[in-house]
Amino acid sequence: DVQLVESGGGSVQVGGSLRLPCAASGYAYNRYCVGWLRQAPGKEREGVAAIVSGGGQRYADSVKGRFTISKDNAKTTLFLQMEDLRPEDSGLYTCAVDPACTTITGRVSGMPVGDPSRADWGPGTQVTVSS
Repeated sequence: DVQLVESGGGSVQVGGSLRLPCAASGYAYNRYCVGWLRQAPGKEREGVAAIVSGGGQRYADSVKGRFTISKDNAKTTLFLQMEDLRPEDSGLYTCAVDPACTTITGRVSGMPVGDPSRADWGPGTQVTVSS
């Protein structure tokens, strides 16, 4: 079974940084699209960043230039490096593996397409940015 476990969340001040790892077991990240999504209370889940199957990176406009998605060489851990954090970055951050790519990449582009039930999701880690 595929298991995804996020960590690294916490409370930071505006302008601070966090690095979120997502460890995978029963799975190698190099086969499918992988990414990070977030959800704030009362809001829809939105895509943050993705690595597509060809290795290219995609970012939501709101995080471009501030967030960086990466994988380790063994491709068992996915990372999200977050810089210059803002209050609107607060939310539950979840990593996901998507065989069809559309669920993650669509949401990174602002479109809630695809079938989330076909992706694997971690439980999430909370990020709170305060001023």
